[in-house]
Amino acid sequence: MDSSPFSLEGKIALITGGSRGIGREAALQFAGAGADVVVVGLDLPDLQNVAAEVKALGRRSLALEVDLTDSEQIFSTVARATTEMGAIDILVNNAGMGLTERFMEGKIATWTKLLSLNLLGHIVITRAVLEGMIERQSGKIVNIASDAGRAGSSGQVVYGATKGGMIAFTRNLAVEMSRYKININCVSPGLINTVMWNKTRQVTPKLAEAYEKTIPWKRLGTPAEIASAILFLASNKADYITGQILSVNGGVFIGG
Repeated sequence: MDSSPFSLEGKIALITGGSRGIGREAALQFAGAGADVVVVGLDLPDLQNVAAEVKALGRRSLALEVDLTDSEQIFSTVARATTEMGAIDILVNNAGMGLTERFMEGKIATWTKLLSLNLLGHIVITRAVLEGMIERQSGKIVNIASDAGRAGSSGQVVYGATKGGMIAFTRNLAVEMSRYKININCVSPGLINTVMWNKTRQVTPKLAEAYEKTIPWKRLGTPAEIASAILFLASNKADYITGQILSVNGGVFIGG
């Protein structure tokens, strides 16, 4: 029985980067709220493990391997998900890679990969999923950005640019899609205890420690706490919310 206050009963969700961290937690919370879940990404064995966890909660699930830097793969993956599971009601654009470095020490090849995955790949998969949503005139899209895209900080110039792009993408697309009654919002996490952040700690420990000291709650957030915000924005409790950026960051003030 669905015990969540945010019911997704009868909905089908597609979550990018669904193999671990925030994506995995979102998949499990969505299943607990009654949704069937498609998880996509590069690590098929881990995706299959998440799909098995979803099925153990009594929901249908499908794991699909996809390279989000390849537009042909994106469209074929969405087509397969729709054929095997049904029309996609909810899209969560969560996949991404981190990058902490001094700007003048960065490599253009790395920036190109970062932009392709963190920004362009999600623009393309959104295009693919929107075709069905527009036809049905309903749908929920939740983009995952980062407070690095809202506030300036040393070491995250290009990463922050990709996340700032996701924020602008959210706001503009929400206006354009409002005529079709499609809600498009964005969750902007602060520092979250994920594999990505732990890699940052290893590469730049002093910088990571300085970032963590700015959190009023004096701790990192958890993937489950971000997933709860995603679940809210994907539910019918958020039907009149669109084009909004929700920071979940332990109280860090983001101006503007």
